[in-house]
Amino acid sequence: MVEEKSEMVNNVMCLLTDPDGAPIGAPMYLPQNATPQHLTQIVNKLLNHEEKLPYSFYISDEELLVPLETYLQKNKVSVEKALPIVCQPQAIFRIRPVNRCSATISGHAEAVLSVAFSPDGRQLASGSGDTTVRFWDLGTQTPLYTCTGHKNWVLCIAWSPDGKHLVSGSKTGELICWDPQTGKSLGNPLIGHKKWITGISWEPVHLNAPCRRFVSASKDGDARIWDVSLKKCVMCLSGHTLAITCVKWGGDGVIYTGSQDCTIKVWETTQGKLIRELKGHGHWVNSLALSTEYVLRTGAFDHTGKQYSSPEEMKKVALERYQAMRGNAPERLVSGSDDFTMFLWEPFINKHPKTRMTGHQQLVNHVYFSPDGQWVASASFDKSVKLWNGTTGKFVAAFRGHVGPVYQISWSADSRLLLSGSKDSTLKVWDIRTRKLKQDLPGHADEVFSVDWSPDGEKVASGGKDKVLKLWMG
Repeated sequence: MVEEKSEMVNNVMCLLTDPDGAPIGAPMYLPQNATPQHLTQIVNKLLNHEEKLPYSFYISDEELLVPLETYLQKNKVSVEKALPIVCQPQAIFRIRPVNRCSATISGHAEAVLSVAFSPDGRQLASGSGDTTVRFWDLGTQTPLYTCTGHKNWVLCIAWSPDGKHLVSGSKTGELICWDPQTGKSLGNPLIGHKKWITGISWEPVHLNAPCRRFVSASKDGDARIWDVSLKKCVMCLSGHTLAITCVKWGGDGVIYTGSQDCTIKVWETTQGKLIRELKGHGHWVNSLALSTEYVLRTGAFDHTGKQYSSPEEMKKVALERYQAMRGNAPERLVSGSDDFTMFLWEPFINKHPKTRMTGHQQLVNHVYFSPDGQWVASASFDKSVKLWNGTTGKFVAAFRGHVGPVYQISWSADSRLLLSGSKDSTLKVWDIRTRKLKQDLPGHADEVFSVDWSPDGEKVASGGKDKVLKLWMG
């Protein structure tokens, strides 16, 4: 008996779970001197992985970076019941932080309002207050095509996830679809919205390839689904009583719209019927993020840069990527509002929010899930960027350093770094593991409205009030 007692002292009863709390195996005794390396071996064994995958481990949202006993002593954890340890798979590749401006390209005659890399990261487009859309040659770092046709500011642009089209929306409410290979528009502007365009989102390529349909949201309170091959509006989603501020086409095929009427509506896309309403915000909803957004945006493309010969192959790979990212968990949604709060939702499980996320002192401008769905980042007029747990919605950390409102954020493809652009004219790169500033990127002469990190991880683009487009490299 005596022997057995000394044996017990050195073991800790642990329960390994996936990020959604589902157990990986039964509770087990682990030696107190177990390190994250040991735990990685155990998880790979439990999950029968032929190739060892990297993991990081969390105990109540704190990453375990030391042997278990060191952690338990430091945090005075009771070991009366099994200690839950969350096992989070990590990217098997690593993105280098960008640290220098590699090009400053002029061309736009007014502020650059949006920048976006193509899903494979090989092309770049921008929309501007000068009414043009531009494509840029990333090889030579020079302007490639100037696309004219809009009569007013180009407020938003969106690439189709197969990379074959770019749609732009303007302040007058018309939409134009462009061919990125030639810079030519595919037919006349798409007319229907009565006020300016606030968002554009494409149907995921794993649901339909080649990409044909996208949804636009407008200040006029409607969302419209368009078919680029038919060159017309195929459905109008009416029901919001005020402006729609944001729109996302989800991986399960439904469309989410957020509005100034304080609601989020969920629509099915065969007939355009309203299927659910998410209520809870006390003020305008002004941004939405989906846990699967990154794989939806990039479709079949990943950091390796592999290209595809057919839409069928693309659809198949996109579906595999989507399913691997989703796992068994429901697609999650985060909404950011003018009431300074955010909500985490699981719309297919419950019409009530899972968590209310409070902490920002001013309105929330932009929310974005990390590519692996582990984190949510939010940018606010309170000059901070905040980090939250993507599964539970719990607050994790605040990144402070900007001295003006933060307008937009973008993630590195490996979910380890976060980029922010601000009114203070700088871009900043934050390290998720250390929760500290990794790189300060001054250089713009005025407010930075838009930032994007290319899906291949190689480069960052930024644009703003000083009319130039900047490219940054690692």
